[in-house]
Order: sequence, then structure tokens, then C-alpha cells
Amino acid sequence: MATAPPDASRPVIIVGSGLAGLAAAHEAAKAGATVHMLERGPKPGGNSIKASSGINGAGTQFQRASGILNDTSDLFRNDTIRSAGFRFQTRKEAATGNDIDRESLVDTLTKSSASAIHWLADEIGVDLTVVAALGGHSVARTHRGAGKTPPGAAIVTGLLQKLEQRPEFKLHTSARVTQIHVDGEGRVRGVRYVQKSEGGREGQQPRRENQEEEPKEEQVDLYGPVIFTAGGFAGDAHGQLARYRPDLAGLPSTNEARPGPHGLMAGVGAELIDMDSVQVHPTGFVDPSDANSPYKILAAEMLRGEGGILLSPQGRRFVNELERRDVISEAIMGLPQPATEQGIKQWDVTLLLDPGAIDATAGHLGFYTFKGLVEKKKVKDLDPAVIETVDRYAELVASGRDDDEFGRRTFGHWRLVPGEANREEEVCVGRVTPVVHFTMGGVAFDNKARVLRRASDGGALVPVSGLWAAGEVTGGLHGDNRLGGSSLLECVVFGRVAGREAAEAAK
Repeated sequence: MATAPPDASRPVIIVGSGLAGLAAAHEAAKAGATVHMLERGPKPGGNSIKASSGINGAGTQFQRASGILNDTSDLFRNDTIRSAGFRFQTRKEAATGNDIDRESLVDTLTKSSASAIHWLADEIGVDLTVVAALGGHSVARTHRGAGKTPPGAAIVTGLLQKLEQRPEFKLHTSARVTQIHVDGEGRVRGVRYVQKSEGGREGQQPRRENQEEEPKEEQVDLYGPVIFTAGGFAGDAHGQLARYRPDLAGLPSTNEARPGPHGLMAGVGAELIDMDSVQVHPTGFVDPSDANSPYKILAAEMLRGEGGILLSPQGRRFVNELERRDVISEAIMGLPQPATEQGIKQWDVTLLLDPGAIDATAGHLGFYTFKGLVEKKKVKDLDPAVIETVDRYAELVASGRDDDEFGRRTFGHWRLVPGEANREEEVCVGRVTPVVHFTMGGVAFDNKARVLRRASDGGALVPVSGLWAAGEVTGGLHGDNRLGGSSLLECVVFGRVAGREAAEAAK
């Protein structure tokens, strides 16, 4: 506990610089608050800047422009609940000590989705004109831009540019939060963080020639309402991930190795929920030059949404490529697995895109090709079993029905025709495998983005005064499985709410 300065001098403190934090910062600054953003890495953006498929929105102007007229927030809500699985219950779950209001969270997410898209497009200036279908969605509702910049990078960059124009906004990189300050009544009053800076440590002897100067660390106390947007724990392979999901040991991940912030928040009473609910994404690229690396670049779901198909080691389709992520991951892991090397468990599945899908995903494929993750081949040079599968699938697309195979309802931009006429056409192929991608569990929160704790009498969940959260650090919204495109959406929706709420508290 520490003595805080008068309320009038307190800024809004945001821990984490991904999309949730940036959305919160924008709204807090717009409301007149001074904002201090603390990012433990050397650069802002978090995992959000790597997001590649897009952001969901139901009933948007861009859907209507694309001829998608039948989407509503209710339809989006139903898809989200269906994907969330058994963890989603509309009644209180007091019998299990798990009484978070999931229905309210999902309602807030889906009913705010169109306004989130319009805010990004109209106020921030992000191009979101392209709409695609992802797995588990009833209609196409995942938005991205028409250019080469992936949606996560486009959104993060746009928000950073807006925030840099605001004198109220201060970004501190290489700033690691080590403590949350609370007062005698359990109210959060601020944080302590360690700031790395250049210049060496005090009292050191002058450097010798060619001797590198070590960065020094400065301990700083900062007081004000706190918003945590520091992400999940999918990269914490030997910490929280090993504790809550030891069965996932050995799977590669799309997340860099770093601890999650959940223990720090639990230390001030925050309730943790659904911590064993971890999403395995079905498609992370296996880099031919470093096949056994534990870190994988995500093969964006939109590659399948725009027409890509998945093939077994025998060259056959084995699943509806637009099923939910958990369903496809289970189907892949039901295939024979190559021998585990260097402790890494992965499978040998091929992602194949035809010329139509290649054109529709050109911006992404340029990056994947540069990284050596995909290559182009003429159809005639594929294995005979793969050629047979391509012809069969082209026939299904031409007929508009996949009923006899796996029930895929939309085929993206696939245009390859069956038979000898396609043999000189080029397709794009890459090896993919399931990867630990996202943690649905985290701190309990409500539709005002307030972090929740258990009441002192052990009863209901109540807000932790002075503490908000948004993004992957939270739990309870996605249940067993998150829909693709909803991670960026939850960052915008609940990040904006948290920014407004914390700015009001700062006043």
C-alpha cells in the first residue's frame, strides 16, 4: 500500500499496447484524461498488430455494399453462443462458483459490432471494405482492407497515429509492471513499474572502449485508475499454460514466450475464470527452413475463407475448412502424426489455394511467400492424389454443393475448373499444423469492463474499484471456443468502454 497523490493529478494508466489498450487510450484521451500507456516490450502493438484475418461486424455498411443483407446482431450472437459451447449458460452458475454474466458480455460484443467497424472506418480512417466468411459464422462478416497491409497492423497503426497527435497520450515502452497499488479498503490506486533505459547504472566505472553499456532499470510509481490490456498466456508455455493445460505441452504456438499478467491481477483479488479454456488454431505454418521451431506464423483463417482447402498426408480433403477452429483442430490431430522431434508435436497437412483464392489473398501471400512459407506449383506438378482431389473439389464448387463431402456452404473465390484444362494453372501450397493460439480464460469482468472479485463473504462477484480490463486478458466471453474475427472486435468494444469508464473515474 502506498499514499496516492490528490485525485485531480491522476492519469488513466493502461497496461499493454495492443488494440484493446489503444482503443481505451483513444477514448480516455478523447474524454479529456491524461493517459500513460505502459508496454513491457520495446515496441507497441502486442499480438494485435499480427492479426491477419480481420474484425467481425454484423449489419455494417460494408456488408451491404458486398450484397450481404441478412446479417444481424442476433444472428452473430447465436453464432457466438454456439461456438462458446457448454460453458455458456444464461442462468447464474452459483453452484460452481462461476456467476459471471456471459449473456450480457456476448450481447455487448455483438450489438456493438457494427458501431465498432464504423468507428474504425469513419473516425480512425481504417480501410475495412473487404468482407469474408470465416469458420463458425452463418454469413460473411469478417472485415479487412483491400490493400496489402493485414488488418491488425492497419488498425493498430491507424490508432497509434491518432494518439501521437494527442498531447494527453504518453507511451512508455520497455516498462514492466511489477505491482498493483491498493489502499486499505482494497481499491486499486495505481501501479509500480520498472522502466529500462540506456545510460548504464549509477556508480559504474566509465566504459572501456568497445564495451557495451548495460541498460539500467528505474522503478516508478504511478497513480490513477488502471486498465489492464496486456494479453493472454498462450505463450507462457512453462508457466500458466503448463499449469492449466499440461496436455498442450509440445504444441507450437503463435505467441512469443512471455508470462501472462493474470497472477498480478489475482494478487489484488481479481477472479480468474475459464483458465483451462485454450484455443488451438488449426493452421500455423511450418517453416521448411526451421520446421521444429516452437514459434509459428499463423496461416490466417481468411486463406480458407477465400477458397483454400486442407489436405491430409494422402492428398485428400478430410474436413469442412470453414468449420469452427476447435472442430478442424481435432480433425487434424486425428490424422497420423509424424515423429515428434525436439519435443515439438506437429502434423503434415497441406493448405492449397487456387488462382481465385490467390488473387483474393494476394496481400497476405506476398508476406508468406517472402518468409518461404508457401510456394506456387502448376497443377500438373502436384501428386496424382492431390490432382484428383483438386478436380473433385472443383466439380463440387461448380455444382455449388458440398453435401456429399463435408458440408462446406461457401467456397470463397475458388475459380479453378476440373479436368485437363487446369493443368497449367498455378496453385499455392504450404504445410500447416495446429498451434496454441488464444486463451479464452482470464480475469472475470462485466459489460462495463470492470474487473470482478469474489465478495468478502464468498458470495457474488463484485467490481474491483479502480481496475478495468479488456482483450485477451479477460475471461468468460468466448467460452470453449472463440470465433475468428472476434478477438479484434472484443478489443475495440471493451477497450473503448474501459477507456470511457476509467476517464470518468479519473475526473
